[in-house]
Amino acid sequence: MSSFDSVDAQFIAQNTTEARTSAAVPAEAPAVEVAPEPTGPSFAQLGLPQPLVTALERKGISHPFAIQTVALPDALAGRDVLGKAATGSGKTLAFGLPLLARLGAEPGQGRRNPRGLILVPTRELAQQVHDALAPLGQSIGVQLAAVYGGASMYRQIQQLRRGVDVVIATPGRLQDLINQRECSLDEVSLSVIDEADFMSDLGFLPVVKELLDQTRNDGQRLLFSATLDGEVDSLVRRYLKDPARHSVVTAADSAPPAEHLAYSVSFPDKLKVTEAMAARPGRIIIFVRTQHGADRLADNLQRVGIAAEPIHGGLPQAARRRALEAFTDARSPVLVATDVAARGIHVDDVSLVLHYDPPADHKTYLHRSGRTARAGAAGVVVSLLLPDQVGQAKRRFRQAAIDTPVTRIRPGDAPVAELVAGGTFVEPVVRPVRESRRPAGAGGPGVRRPRRDGDRPGGYGSGPRRPSGDRDRTYGDRPTGERSYGDRDRTGGERTFSDRDRSYGSRPSGERSYGDRDRAPAGGRSGGYRGGQGSGGRPPRPARSF
Repeated sequence: MSSFDSVDAQFIAQNTTEARTSAAVPAEAPAVEVAPEPTGPSFAQLGLPQPLVTALERKGISHPFAIQTVALPDALAGRDVLGKAATGSGKTLAFGLPLLARLGAEPGQGRRNPRGLILVPTRELAQQVHDALAPLGQSIGVQLAAVYGGASMYRQIQQLRRGVDVVIATPGRLQDLINQRECSLDEVSLSVIDEADFMSDLGFLPVVKELLDQTRNDGQRLLFSATLDGEVDSLVRRYLKDPARHSVVTAADSAPPAEHLAYSVSFPDKLKVTEAMAARPGRIIIFVRTQHGADRLADNLQRVGIAAEPIHGGLPQAARRRALEAFTDARSPVLVATDVAARGIHVDDVSLVLHYDPPADHKTYLHRSGRTARAGAAGVVVSLLLPDQVGQAKRRFRQAAIDTPVTRIRPGDAPVAELVAGGTFVEPVVRPVRESRRPAGAGGPGVRRPRRDGDRPGGYGSGPRRPSGDRDRTYGDRPTGERSYGDRDRTGGERTFSDRDRSYGSRPSGERSYGDRDRAPAGGRSGGYRGGQGSGGRPPRPARSF
């Protein structure tokens, strides 16, 4: 079977709970996360262990979503599951609950290798899955760890050495840990691939296949994706054995659909129109193509008084986390993001998605646009197009089944003013300042604490060496299409020696260096390092007169 999209009706017919569908919603459109109806079966009726049911009730979750209703019975029975459900439809619990239930029934003892594996495409998604499942795992004695680039590999290694039951990982960082023999997948009996189509778009599937080859051949595998075609189809045929197929598409009338608008602007007016739209009340995500473009646009918005933060694969993980927290708390309601955030960020009440740079294809357009009109709320999606981008954008809209005209606008026009007036203010949440954990008498801010085992070494032999893989990997954490370091021009696709910021090759030969110190001609030094000085490196003393 080469394409699973063509047999969605058969998938739905096989399910015990029929999913509601609507012709008004394109097959690849992001689903809207809505509150589950209490008329369906409960988690306990689906076969979930009582400790997990109780843990869910403590979090205010009493009834499953549609994808959870159809997938949980098969997954709990040990069958491979192939789920087609869009972002925001409840996939995390659909694969997380059966994984925790099965591993909790056979608790590990002592130091142990992982028995469960969850592969995700982005750092943010890895952290989100961990935050959602870790409290549930504690209720049944299942330990989880999230490993991804940008975070301290030393801490991740220490956590793995203590023993964990489930690893939630991005492919690149997990492969680093395996290459350093700090993690083994030999005992993994249940594997999950989340956002498989996004993995494919980013070129991660070869690494995913290498990792799955290291898990147990008789293990259970769960794969969830918004689309099931192309390379995802080959992944399904290779690794899933007689999977239970479930497809869920949320009905169009379950929530107001996003309003799609497209405007043509001139290049000089593009930034001014963006600044006006970014002043709209509420949370706004602006998508750009490059890392440098995200930094530059965020700086421009900050200069005009708009609280905006950039987020992209070139930032340290701590900076990305701070930007996401500020956006979630509405302290910085504008987030300027590259496509790394198209699937990895799940924040409700995003009132506007602005395509500052056009997406690469219609799938990326839908993934970006799916950040708004979530959890029953309305939303607006705006595309800003230069005149030479209009034709390609119209083809992209047709492929995405979006019917929207392209209107020419200038700063100050009525459509811009109406869009700004339609926003809804979101009250910022101020996080409490954490008190210092330094004990009394430990010294002030200028006093350095003693070095502890595990701190980053200051030099050779000063402590345990930092693992060589603790750098950010290019693949596994950053989309392949995302350019970095300012999008500098390259000559012939390669940098020459004269292009590099090095002491030679980038400075005219007549320029002086090292603080413009005077240097003696070659061969004229008499004092070693301090050329032109006396013996021993000191200037000769003048003769004393009496």
